[in-house]
Amino acid sequence: MNHITARIGAIFYVIWGLVHIAAAYQLLQLGQSLDPGMVQARIFQDSWNILMGALASVAVGATMNWRNSWTGYWINLILVTTLDVAYIAFVVVPGYAPLWPGLAGPILWVLAAIASTVGIVGARRGASAASTLPIR
Repeated sequence: MNHITARIGAIFYVIWGLVHIAAAYQLLQLGQSLDPGMVQARIFQDSWNILMGALASVAVGATMNWRNSWTGYWINLILVTTLDVAYIAFVVVPGYAPLWPGLAGPILWVLAAIASTVGIVGARRGASAASTLPIR
């Protein structure tokens, strides 16, 4: 069961990444519509940062989270949390994005975090319970 919930979490992380690859492309298009200058450059930088975070989330989700890796758990949890908290604070809360589809990414983040946490905690509990069994 732990591997199933870990894989569900991995799938949510991969979907989160795919959603953010699309968001990075939309930011790139926004940047291209602006006059050259600092604002355009910062939009391009933000697009790049979101793209790199999304690609990392997909790679870690598809490999490490899929195998219920403790390291992969922390990488994606910290990476995706950092990106989505900033998005919520600077875009959603001030009302610059509509709640839907604006909250699609954060919803995927929460689902991924919950499923991967259940998977990793369950695996650790199972491992510790197995190590305390009497040897016969």
